[in-house]
Amino acid sequence: MTTMEHTSESPPSPPSATATATVQTQSPSVAITNSNADPEDVTLDSILKYIGQFGRFQLMIFLLICLPMMFHAMFSVTYVFTAGTVTHRCNITECDSPESRYDEPWTEYSIPKHGKDLDKCNRYENNQFSSWDQFQNICIANNYNKDTIESCPGNEFIFRDQEKTISNDFGIFCDDEWKLSLVGTINNIGQFFGIPLGGFVADRYGRSFSIALGGILGAILGIVRSFSPSYVWFLVFEFLDNVTSSTLYSTCFVIGIELVGPKRRVLACSVITVFYAVGEVAVAMFAKAYQNWRTLLQITYTPSLILLAYFWILPESVRWLLSVGKEERAKNILRRAAKVNKRKLSESVLDKLVIANQEKLQQSEESKFPIREAFSNFKWRIANCSLCWIVHVLVYYGLSLNVVLLDGDKYNNFAYIALVEIPGFFMPLLIMDRFGRRYSLCGLMLLSGLCCIGTIFAGGDQHVLQLVLFLIGKLTITASFQVLYFFASEIFPTNLRNSLLSFCSMMGRFGSMIAPQTPLLAKYYANAPAILFACAAIFSGMLTLFFPETTNLVLPTTLKEADAIGVKKKPSKGQELNLSA
Repeated sequence: MTTMEHTSESPPSPPSATATATVQTQSPSVAITNSNADPEDVTLDSILKYIGQFGRFQLMIFLLICLPMMFHAMFSVTYVFTAGTVTHRCNITECDSPESRYDEPWTEYSIPKHGKDLDKCNRYENNQFSSWDQFQNICIANNYNKDTIESCPGNEFIFRDQEKTISNDFGIFCDDEWKLSLVGTINNIGQFFGIPLGGFVADRYGRSFSIALGGILGAILGIVRSFSPSYVWFLVFEFLDNVTSSTLYSTCFVIGIELVGPKRRVLACSVITVFYAVGEVAVAMFAKAYQNWRTLLQITYTPSLILLAYFWILPESVRWLLSVGKEERAKNILRRAAKVNKRKLSESVLDKLVIANQEKLQQSEESKFPIREAFSNFKWRIANCSLCWIVHVLVYYGLSLNVVLLDGDKYNNFAYIALVEIPGFFMPLLIMDRFGRRYSLCGLMLLSGLCCIGTIFAGGDQHVLQLVLFLIGKLTITASFQVLYFFASEIFPTNLRNSLLSFCSMMGRFGSMIAPQTPLLAKYYANAPAILFACAAIFSGMLTLFFPETTNLVLPTTLKEADAIGVKKKPSKGQELNLSA
């Protein structure tokens, strides 16, 4: 009989265990109901319920997880500011002096405008050898031909601010600005290769090991990048940084999912992901305070060296330890959790957990890492999840990158669109259990797409309305992304959860490779980015209805259990075990 066929039998017990359905003692107790026909998972989830679904022990771990989550956000978006364009104009050699500012009277008739801004790379042709009026001491407007525009001679510019990015450090202007957009693409190519590699490390060597390794390598490479002597070296370290650190988000999320009881997963992981938004806001504020890209990188990456300590202080996921047969380590962590949460957990229950886990691993015909079987069994599920991930990443990062092009302070705009993510992280708490994973995901994606369409009709003159629609679009795609992470964590088995989630996330990097290029689309047609985001979100949102529903289901451990998600089973009467017996 396979594990999926256990419909009325209690989990196997050690020889010393009682055979009665319920054993009464004076200690606090909780019952395990075997209604899901899954000995190991039901027993483990029931232990978590008993010792505290989100007690002091879990809170301590979550505080530790929040740091790498915040650092990952900072690592991921620093390129928005380190490789950003700087506001500049042509140096009007016949008028400007070394003391000239960005805004001077002669710019009104010597430089064309784009909206409210001066053209960065062009000027009007000068009809005279010199436009300087020796008697009035001003430049003469009549000497400029507004019908003829020419490029800035010699790449000589006047800058509006003191901001220093790789643009003015390495001389990347005008026709070469594609090199700045390329940084974001290289960032995401690094994540494309790094996410599956990190997922493999997390599933083979442990969640905590993957977090510590990725965090410390990313920290070192980020600091080294701040000393880059050229654009090419900057790109090299941008790529390597993201290869090593890109797995932090998904691994932190998975360890959070696996750590707490079923009723606290959504809340707990919402709290974790809030720190991603905190990291984004921190980058914007650091960039505003320290407008030198080298200083920004050093301030951003140096604190993350603390992740070196995580090799020793961050406990491993109990669920992962059980899935790879490391039951003794799993028991030690459960003992520690019970002690910290001030609950008494009997050795007999831990023994039953081990025996049930061993039976499950023996009954399963899968290898410990059945990746080939997973792609065979779940090809359509993985394909749909991957497409959904591509769209989420495209819209999520695309909105963030394009908001800095709106009028107003770009640092504040970026901070606003990061802060609006915080309520987005908690929206799933209100809707996921009520409407289910599929309908929540579909509805949020459709709403985000409609907001993107709304920015087109708002027009460039209604800046406040446009910003509000940007923020609502970011709010809903953030909430949708949160639902997607839960969904992807629940439709794949434990021994492949991190790898398959990482694979889908890796495919999502195609979306984030495109996102940095969308501001370039706006140069040809202002509404092109919004149309792209809207069409992608609405199309993928409809496809999410083909996912199986996972609301209130136990996390699957094996491929067979994951394959059975969505298959209706007749519930059976369970038996009860006393956890403190």
